[in-house]
Amino acid sequence: MNSNEYDNTELVTLQPAKHAPRPALRSGRRLVWVVATSTIAVLSIAFAVWGLRERHSPLPAAPTASALTVTEALARTTEWPTTLDATGAIAPWQEAVVGSQTSGLRIAELHVGVGDVVRRGQLLARFDAAMLRADEAQLLAGLAQAESLAVQADANRERALQLKGSGGISEQEILQYVTQAATARAQVDSARAQLNSKRLQLRHADVIAPDDGEISARSATLGAVTSSGQELFRLVRQSRLEWRGELTARQIAAVSLGQSISLALPDGGTAQARIRQIAPLLDERSRLGVVYADIAPGSTARGGMYASGHIALAPSDALVVPASSVVIRDGRSFVFRLIGTGATLKVRAQAVTTGRRRGTEIEILQNLAQGDRVVAQGAGLLNDGDTVRVASPSVTAPLAALTSRKG
Repeated sequence: MNSNEYDNTELVTLQPAKHAPRPALRSGRRLVWVVATSTIAVLSIAFAVWGLRERHSPLPAAPTASALTVTEALARTTEWPTTLDATGAIAPWQEAVVGSQTSGLRIAELHVGVGDVVRRGQLLARFDAAMLRADEAQLLAGLAQAESLAVQADANRERALQLKGSGGISEQEILQYVTQAATARAQVDSARAQLNSKRLQLRHADVIAPDDGEISARSATLGAVTSSGQELFRLVRQSRLEWRGELTARQIAAVSLGQSISLALPDGGTAQARIRQIAPLLDERSRLGVVYADIAPGSTARGGMYASGHIALAPSDALVVPASSVVIRDGRSFVFRLIGTGATLKVRAQAVTTGRRRGTEIEILQNLAQGDRVVAQGAGLLNDGDTVRVASPSVTAPLAALTSRKG
């Protein structure tokens, strides 16, 4: 090896490389790495221990809902009056039609209108009867003439009969005088009958009320010329009205003649009626029967009204609870029965069938027994299985008043 090569080698050996790490720097990095690794290991162990403790530790108790304060009531049996509800129209008991009994006459006078109360025989209208009176005078003269001829014929018949058998008159002549007398008498009867007929027409020129009652319609017009049989007036006989209630077959079987009915009128008034007649047959299409009840005078009932009727029957036993105990949900009726004893109780929703309602109580037909404890006030806020607290008697009244104000 020559000197040049030696020199180069020594130079390389003596000069350190530019990128070689320093000993102090390597020691610091190694220390940081060791500390970080230790920290991660410690944290991992800590998280693992914490997770194990959470997995085996008991869950915290769920907060319990506060119990609702309610009032209670007992289902009890009492005696309630039984009523049947039905609807029907109010109509005249009987309606008389007053018409014209003459033809070709003009109405000259009108004395009543719709709503007037009239008496039997009272003058309602009058026709112009001048032509009838003229005919009456002519017939009266004809009657007088016929009577004169009849008197003469009777005298001739008597003389002929006196000469019978004397030979002064033949049998044929006698028969002729007898026949003339009979014919004259018949003519008198005919003239008298025509006169009576004309006088009857004169009486019919005055339109008279056939009965006591109230005028319900008038079609007569002053100055109109009527024909025989034409309607002039309608009259509610004796001003009597009746209620024609429509009842089912079961309801009709429960009513009888003479029972009283309370009617609720459309104008807000009331009327009393009494069953007079029950129809023997039901309508083929509606399957309803009609009950006819006379309405007592003095009410505001009018013909054509449609009224609701309440028919009182014999009282019957009813299992009742406060109306506030019944809750309607999804079209069904429920009550909440109190189960257990103590300050706080459970409630159970019980589906029931309701019946009559009277005041603040309602009848229960099914699924409840006498003495069952039910929620009275506060039932609308409950669900099946809820816990409730029954109010003491000292707070029952204020709670009921508060509930009524909210309602």
